[in-house]
Amino acid sequence: MIIPKPVRLNTSPGRFVLDRHTALTTDPAFSEVAAWLRAELGPVVGGELLPGTGSGTITLSAREMPPEAYRLSTGAGGVLIEAGDPAGAFYGAQTFRQLLPPEAFRRAATGRPLPLPAVRIEDRPRFAWRGCLLDVARHFLTKADLLRFIDLMALHKLNVLHLHLTDDQGWRLQIRRYPRLTEVGAWRRESQVGWNGAMDGRPHGGYYAQDDIREIVAYAARRHITVVPEIDLPGHTQAAIAAYPELGNLDVPLEVATTWGVGANVLNTEERTITFFQNVMDEVLELFPSPYISVGGDECRKDQWRTSPAAQRQIGELGLRDEEELQSWMIGRFADHLSSHGRQLVGWDEILEGGAPEGAVIASWRDDHGAVAAAKAGHAVVTCPNTSTYLDYRQAPDEDEPVPFGTVLTLEDVYSFEPVPAALAGDQAAEHVIGSQCCLWTELIDSPRYLDYMAFPRLAAFAETVWSTSDRDLADFRQRLNEHLPRLAALGVEYRPDGGPLPWQQRPGVPGRPEETDTWRAKVADWTHNLREGR
Repeated sequence: MIIPKPVRLNTSPGRFVLDRHTALTTDPAFSEVAAWLRAELGPVVGGELLPGTGSGTITLSAREMPPEAYRLSTGAGGVLIEAGDPAGAFYGAQTFRQLLPPEAFRRAATGRPLPLPAVRIEDRPRFAWRGCLLDVARHFLTKADLLRFIDLMALHKLNVLHLHLTDDQGWRLQIRRYPRLTEVGAWRRESQVGWNGAMDGRPHGGYYAQDDIREIVAYAARRHITVVPEIDLPGHTQAAIAAYPELGNLDVPLEVATTWGVGANVLNTEERTITFFQNVMDEVLELFPSPYISVGGDECRKDQWRTSPAAQRQIGELGLRDEEELQSWMIGRFADHLSSHGRQLVGWDEILEGGAPEGAVIASWRDDHGAVAAAKAGHAVVTCPNTSTYLDYRQAPDEDEPVPFGTVLTLEDVYSFEPVPAALAGDQAAEHVIGSQCCLWTELIDSPRYLDYMAFPRLAAFAETVWSTSDRDLADFRQRLNEHLPRLAALGVEYRPDGGPLPWQQRPGVPGRPEETDTWRAKVADWTHNLREGR
């Protein structure tokens, strides 16, 4: 019934009934978790879950336990959530919510008491980094939609939002020192439809003001999610160069990119460019308390450096062998800058090619080779191979899929993903794998509902691979997913039906809205057709 699957779950006779008379009491250390739980359950029961004691009480209690671990007991005598830190208490509260009927997720008064089964659960995560990359550079996501996605991550006990804020097609973060980054870089005149399609003729853009970022970061923190910002460099920087041409290698003006793929326009390696982005990073550090800051470093074409007299002269003056080492020198400058502020650089596995800076965290996306090499070299590693974790890849080869992009990545494929590469099994280097993340790149994802369709239910499968310590069982997962999908439907998630019941499909003993099933099926067919047609 629970996703991701707990370490241990035992049921017993009896039940707990949640209603408007239910009280909630908490250890002072968990007061913020209690406030969140009151906000979630109060509208459902039509009450406030005021502090109190007795058989109808939910209790949050502090105990000596590992980080993020919790114990949850429910029964006629009440509900007890025990944890060693607020994160564990929060995950216990999320599990408690999943014991409720799906209607409880609508955050609207049900008009009746809600029964929960009597259970005892002991649980803890497998990995410290349980993440999702969300690309808001290619297609902008409003603050409200981003906060909604954070809630969905929290429901699945994911704890890192890797926010891809800049790329060739858009710069999404206000930098006060350099206002043209958003005045110019946040807007493009049109976008490519599909991966190789025609242009749509529609302007696209948007950005987060610094106050928006403060709100997003604080909102995520209350849900025990760390927001790791990515300012991509030295490649994927055409939007920045369009705003400040002196950052590039050409004497001709550029516009914010309107097509997808790996662009040729990259930053120059001059000292003033490094200073520019160090200044950018200083504002990033003020906004994001994350110990990790990503500088990307991926897919940087070196053609312009090879023909640049300045870049070639710099290679010689620095005693470097080639352009790969020039990129590593540049990445190293930012690693030093971040380290001087107590932060750790994150880069994609390409930064290994010329030598990654000491202490860099490697996000390995090209198969397992980068993860194995990085771990054996002593780097912390986050695995995210595109063949297993890229949720922007199509979910079936059928004509009904919105856009036929990438390899087929089914729910079963995601669920079978093993975050620790087989080549590291039994190796001490495996300890350097600190976790994994799934990725939602948005070249082809241009709306929140399309994001829902691509993310769910595969994100639920991924969450289990990084949380659960027990052996995975696809049949068992599918059974639990069938109970989980109505929760997503109640939250308004327009997920892709994948062998389970459609949203609001009636099941014995569970209130639902079966009369809406046909409407939903027609709705899915309609907007899937529109997406395929680029509308």
